[in-house]
This record gives sequence, C-alpha cells and structure tokens, in this order.
Amino acid sequence: MQTEAASRVAGVRQFNRFYTRQIGLLRHGLLGTAFSLTEGRVLYELAQRGTATAAELAADLSIDPGYLSRLLRGFTTSGLVASTRSSADRRQSILALTDRGREAFASLDRRSQKEIGALLERLDHDAQRRLLAAMATIQTLLASAATPAVSDAVTLRPHRSDDLNWVLAHHAAIYGREYGWGSEFTVLVAGIIADFQRGHDLAREGCWIAERDGAPAGSVMVVDGGNGIAKLRLLIVEPHARGRGIGRRLVEHCIKFARDAGYRKIVLWTQSVLTDARRIYEGAGFVQVEEKPHRSFGVDLVGETWELVLQDRDR
Repeated sequence: MQTEAASRVAGVRQFNRFYTRQIGLLRHGLLGTAFSLTEGRVLYELAQRGTATAAELAADLSIDPGYLSRLLRGFTTSGLVASTRSSADRRQSILALTDRGREAFASLDRRSQKEIGALLERLDHDAQRRLLAAMATIQTLLASAATPAVSDAVTLRPHRSDDLNWVLAHHAAIYGREYGWGSEFTVLVAGIIADFQRGHDLAREGCWIAERDGAPAGSVMVVDGGNGIAKLRLLIVEPHARGRGIGRRLVEHCIKFARDAGYRKIVLWTQSVLTDARRIYEGAGFVQVEEKPHRSFGVDLVGETWELVLQDRDR
C-alpha cells in the first residue's frame, strides 16, 4: 500500500512528466533549434543581464562549472559570446553576447513567445488567469521551501531572469483576486515586461525584487520615459508580507536610482482604489497631478498620475 508521502512524490512526478510534454522539453533541440535547454538558458541569462561572469552563471543556474566552461567555450568559438578580462579581478572574465549571439537569442525568444502564446490560446481568459495564479503559487511555495526561514529580514536585489515570470504571475493573481481585474490587466503587465526585456539600459532602467527569508515578497521597476523622465512601474507586495515597509523601501530605492541616473522627474500611474500604494507614494513625496475616470480591466476605475521632481531642469 502506497504511503501518503510516496503518493505525494508520485503526484509531483506525474505533473513534471505532463508539463515537460506540454512545453516541448522532450523534443530534440530547444524550440526546434540545435541548442540544448541549458544552452538556451545561458543565452537568456546573458541577454537579460548584459554581462556576467562564468562563476555568477554557474552559481545562479546551479550548473556544474566544468560543464558550463565547455558550453561557453563552444559559444565563444561559434561567435555567440565574447569574453574580456575583468579590470577589477584579472582572474575573472566578463561574458557578453555578440551581435550574432543576440540574434540567436532573439530567434529563440520569438519561438518561445509563439509557443507559449499558442498554449495560452487554448484556454479562455478566466482559465488563463487561474493558470497563472496556480503557477505563482507553485513558485512561491517552492522558493520559500528552498531557503529555511530563520528570520523576518527583507533584502532588495536586482532581478534575475526568472523573476519576471514571478512578477507577471503575481500581478495577475493578486489583482485578479483582490480587485477583480481580468485578462486585460495581465496583457498590460506582460507588455510592460516585454518592453523591459527587449533591451533595457542597465544604467537607466532596472527591476528589483524584495526578498523575505529568501523568497520573493515584492517587486518594482523603473523605465526610461524619455525627456529626462523616469517611470515607476509594477509595484507589488505579497499579501503575507505587507505591513513591513517593503513597498516603501522599494519606492525609495527607485527614487534614489532615478536621481543617481540623472532623471529630472519620476512619474507613475496608479488607481484610486489602491489606497495602500497611494499612501506610500504620498509619503515618499509624490504629488498627484491628474486623475481621470476610465473603464479598464473589466471594471470602472479612476486613474491617477503622480510625480516627484528630482532636480530642477535649470540647474
């Protein structure tokens, strides 16, 4: 007779077999290309980070350093990756995609977008929202279990590639559950993330993750709005982590980043129903400059534009 623990293990294994088949991981070559899954992931990481060392990639992706070294050697030989000696530590090499490498990644990214889009199109809007919420739950539970809870400490760090999936899934789940916002909102968030992924300027744009005991608990993004204006976007805090000042810390970090990057103003668009976020913005010095009723995401809302002047243009 199967024990309860063994039954749970069997259930997870069954899901793994089902999901790997659904997203085509059992096919030869990633997304119909000659790249392996690991090779595709390394290209993705370098495309998102801009530059990285082999040690950073090995640690973050849990790849054997020897295997990664051979993989990167192949990428360098084929002209996909360029390697330059670090000026700070001569023992380290800085890796970056070449133009050919960026083209290879762009092709993989387009194929992935198309395949996942086709997968989602099999579901109606409500089913898509439920799927994203379930994925967010899986990621949250496994991320929390990966690091034993030893304190209530919160840290901020730059995003890693997988974090953007977390940002999308948790926006869809939280705003759908708490405010009834439908698939239109998910599409909006996905568009913001896609624009950010397409080649953000590391010196002027960024996404940060708040971690509580090693698990994501919140996020925020700054993007270039042009004309010396930074846009604060996609602020979110997990319900279980609220009341600890995480949202305030994320916003303050964005303000400092925008000021250090030389922006003259930082602006944001929010909704009147998001009272907790509005209090954070007001406390950070933002001023509401516009409000406009609209119907979006399947509900009636009042949109608000807030801004904070960082430096006088005439100075």
